[in-house]
Amino acid sequence: MKKLLPAIILLATFGVFGQSPLDRFDFEANGVRIQPDKRLFTVMASLEAAGLEVPLSPKGQALRLKLKEDFKSLDPNLVTKMRTFIRLYKTRFPGKSDSEIVSPFISMAFVLSQAPDFAEPTRTAELPADLLEVLDYSPLVREFHRANITLSDGRSTTVGKRLDEHFKEFAVAGDAMRGSTAMMIVGVLDYLHTKPRLTILEENKIESVNPRRPKEKITRIEVRERERRFFIIPDLLAQNRTVNFRNARDDYFVIVPPDTDIYASEARRAYFQFVLDPIILESSNELAPFREGLRRLLEEQRRNNREISPDVFLAVSRSLVVAADAGQVAYRRLLQATDEARKNIGRPPLSETTDAQGKRTVQLTDDLFLIDGRFAMPKVEDEKTLRLAEEYEKGAILSFYFARQLKGLEESGFDIATSLRDMLQSIDADAESRRLAENAEAIARGRANRGRSVETSTAAIENPVTRRLLEIEEEIKGERFPAAESGLKTLLEQNPSEVRVLYALARVKSLTAAANDDPERRNELLRESKMYFDEVLRNSKAGTDDALISLTYVALARIYEYFDQDEYAVKIYEAAIGIGDVTGGAYKEAVAARERLLKKSSPQR
Repeated sequence: MKKLLPAIILLATFGVFGQSPLDRFDFEANGVRIQPDKRLFTVMASLEAAGLEVPLSPKGQALRLKLKEDFKSLDPNLVTKMRTFIRLYKTRFPGKSDSEIVSPFISMAFVLSQAPDFAEPTRTAELPADLLEVLDYSPLVREFHRANITLSDGRSTTVGKRLDEHFKEFAVAGDAMRGSTAMMIVGVLDYLHTKPRLTILEENKIESVNPRRPKEKITRIEVRERERRFFIIPDLLAQNRTVNFRNARDDYFVIVPPDTDIYASEARRAYFQFVLDPIILESSNELAPFREGLRRLLEEQRRNNREISPDVFLAVSRSLVVAADAGQVAYRRLLQATDEARKNIGRPPLSETTDAQGKRTVQLTDDLFLIDGRFAMPKVEDEKTLRLAEEYEKGAILSFYFARQLKGLEESGFDIATSLRDMLQSIDADAESRRLAENAEAIARGRANRGRSVETSTAAIENPVTRRLLEIEEEIKGERFPAAESGLKTLLEQNPSEVRVLYALARVKSLTAAANDDPERRNELLRESKMYFDEVLRNSKAGTDDALISLTYVALARIYEYFDQDEYAVKIYEAAIGIGDVTGGAYKEAVAARERLLKKSSPQR
C-alpha cells in the first residue's frame, strides 16, 4: 500500500468553502510573519487592569474575564498609578474616545524592547508626538509585568508569568489566520505581477581622518542591507472588527482581533503598501515636474480636511495603494463572475439590446454584462468608483489616475515595478482635479448600491447551515475532530442532502485518519471518508458549487491511490480535470496527479 496519506490530507485541509492548502506555503519568502507580540499583550493587559476597556470579540471578552479574575490581587497602589496616568491623559485630550486613547499605547508597545525589560528607545526625537505623550507609561508597564498576584486556585505568581500562560491562546488565533493570510498574499502579488522586496540597500557616507595627512578627511560609502518585514499580530485584546496598522521604518505591523479574515480586512491594503513602498520610493524622482500641480490639487482637499498631510509624496503613495486595493477587489469579482458565466454557456441571457451606435449589450446575470464582446460589471465598477472618490477626498488625489493605469496591467501582466516610472510620467494634475465631477453619477449609484449589498451579504451569513458550518470549521482548525464530527452529524440529520455538510464530514474523517497511528483504524477512517465523498457526488445537483465537486473528485482519487487502485484514480482525476480550472477547485492538483500516475504506469525505457 502506498504512503500517500499526506497527499490525501493536503486535500482534506481545503476548507468547507474550498480554501487552498497551506502545508508548503512560504510566508517568510513573501516577507510575512504571523506572530503575537508579548510587548503589545502586556501593554494592553495593563490598560485592562487600569479600567480602560474597548469592545472585544467573543474570544477577547472571554480573556478579559480571566484577566479580571487574575488581577483581583494586584497591588492597589500600582492600579491607582496606572489609572491616574490614563485619567490625566484623558484630561489633556477630552474629545478622544477610549478606542482613540488606546492607539498611542499600541504604538508605544512596538518601540519598547522585548520582555521583561520593556526599555524605552535611546533616541526619541524622531518618535511621533502622540507616542511621546504616553512614553512615560512604560515604567508602569515594567512594574506591572513584575507585580505579584495570587490566582483563584491559590497559586502565587507574577503578572508576567500569568500572561505567558494566556499567551498560548494568541498563537492559536494566529494559526487560524494562515489560510486567509495566504489568500491575501497571493491575491496582492498576482494583481501587481510582482514580488515583494525584502531587503533595501542603504548607502551611508563615512568620514575618517587621513593618517598621512591629519588635516584631510577620507570619505567612503558604506552599503548596508536592511531587512523589510510584514508582521500580522493576532491580539485577543484588540478592539473587535478593528485593524490597527503601524509602520516603523522597515517593519510593518498589522494588529488584528481573533477570527479576522485577513484577506477581506484592512490588512490587505497594508500589505499592498508593504509591497509598493520601495517601488514608489525608487521612482520618486519622476514626480519632480508635477510636484507643484499636485501640491495645488492637494491643498484643494485640505481646505475641507486639515488633517490631510501636505506631503505630495505621501499623497502619491497613498493613491497608488488605494487604487491597487480597490482594483484588485473589483478584478477578482469580475474573474469569478466571468468564470461562472462560462460554465453556464448555452443558457439564454436575461436581456439583449443594441443601441443606435450598434453597441450590443447582453445581460448574463443580475451583475454581469457582455458589452461589445467584453465582460463588465457596472455595479462593481460603481462601488470601486465610490471607494476611489472617498479616498480622493481624504488626500489620495491620484486614486482615479492610478486606477486607470492599473487596468492596463490587469490584462498585460506587466510587473508594477517596471511599469511605475512610465505611469508617473503622464500625470496631469488639472485633469485629476475634475475626477469627482466627472464620476458624480457613478459615485451616486455606488452609494445607492452599497446599502443593498450590505443587506444581501448579511442575509447570506445568516443562513443557519452556513453559520453552523463556520462554527464547526473553528473546531476543525483547532483539531477538535470528535466535537466537529458530532456537530456535523447533528447538522446532517437536520439537512440530510446538504453536500457541504457531507464534504465537511469527509474532511474530518481524513484528518482523523492522519492523526491515527494504527494502520487498520486509519484505513477504516479513510473508507468512511470515501463514503461521505461519494455521498457528496450522489447528492450534487445542477446548482452545486463546481469547486466543491472538483475538490471531492481529487480527494476521492487520492484515497484510491492510497489503496493501490491507480487506474481508477486516474479516471477520477480526469473527471476533476473535466470540470475545468474553477476558482477554489483542485484542477492543477488533478492534472499533476494524473500525469504522475500515467508516467509511473508507462513502460520504462
